[in-house]
Amino acid sequence: MSRPPNAAEVGAASEKLQKLLAAAGRGSRRQVESWIAAGRVSVNGEVAHLGQRATLHDQVAIDGVAVRLQALTSPQLLILNKASGVVCSHSDPEGGGTIFEKLPKLGEGRWISVGRLDVQTTGLLLVTNDGGLAHHLMHPSTGLDREYAVRVNAKLEDQDVVKLTKGVEVDGERLRFSDVRYYDGSENNFWYHVVLLEGKNREVRRLFESVGCTVSRLKRVRYGPVILPSWLTVGQWASVQDTDLRALYKMLKLPRPGRPDQRLKRSRVAKTTCLIPYPKLGAR
Repeated sequence: MSRPPNAAEVGAASEKLQKLLAAAGRGSRRQVESWIAAGRVSVNGEVAHLGQRATLHDQVAIDGVAVRLQALTSPQLLILNKASGVVCSHSDPEGGGTIFEKLPKLGEGRWISVGRLDVQTTGLLLVTNDGGLAHHLMHPSTGLDREYAVRVNAKLEDQDVVKLTKGVEVDGERLRFSDVRYYDGSENNFWYHVVLLEGKNREVRRLFESVGCTVSRLKRVRYGPVILPSWLTVGQWASVQDTDLRALYKMLKLPRPGRPDQRLKRSRVAKTTCLIPYPKLGAR
C-alpha cells in the first residue's frame, strides 16, 4: 500500500498556485493571478492569496468549482486568422461572437489566447491550451515583438517616423514603434508595416493618431517568430506542426509538458511551417 506524502515531500513538490493552474490549462498566469487577487480561488477550502504555494495533493477550486491539478497530456498551439467583429474573450455581451466559438473542443483544460486583438483588428492570433506557454509568449521579459500591416489616410513625413520610433507620450503612457516601414499607397490610403515590443491597448492606433493619421485597417501579420501564412483564410484556424511546436518550446527554454500528440484531423494541421528565423532569446 502506498503511503501519503510526508510534510517534507509535499513542501519540496510545491509550486506557486498560478503556475500549477496555468500548467493545468486553466488560464495564463496573468489571468490566474487576477482571479486570486479577486478572491475567486480557494485552496483546501480557504481563499487563496497572491504568492501562495500548493501541491498536486491540495484541493483547489475556482469560483467554488473543483479543479484537477495535473500536467497537460497534449499541449497544442493554434494559429488563427482573426476576422473583424469578433472578440478575444470567452463571452461577448454585444453578440458579435468570440474567437473561441469555432475552435475544437478540448478534453481537458481550456483554450487561452496569447494576448488579444481588439474587435476591429484582424490577423494573427495564437491560441494554446498550455498556460505556461501563453505566459512566456506574452511576458515583456521574453522580448517577442509584434508586426502589423496598417492602412492610414496620409503619408508620414520623415519627422513623423522619427517621432514614432523615438517615442511619444500618449495619455500618460510612453509609446513607440521599434520599426516603421512604408509599403505602398496613393491618395488617402497608405500602407505601413510597424513593429511593437509589447502591444498595449490600441497602441498602433494611438501612435498614428499622435501624428495626425487615422487608421482605417489594422492586421497583425507576425508574433515573434510566428507568421500569418498566406494560405490561412480570414476566420480560419490551423494547428501548428509538431516540429514548430517543439522549436518554439526550445526557443523559449521551456520544458514541453506531456507527450507530443496531435489529436486534430490532419486536414487541420498547418500545411507549411509557420516559423521564421528569429534572434536568439536571452536567458530570462
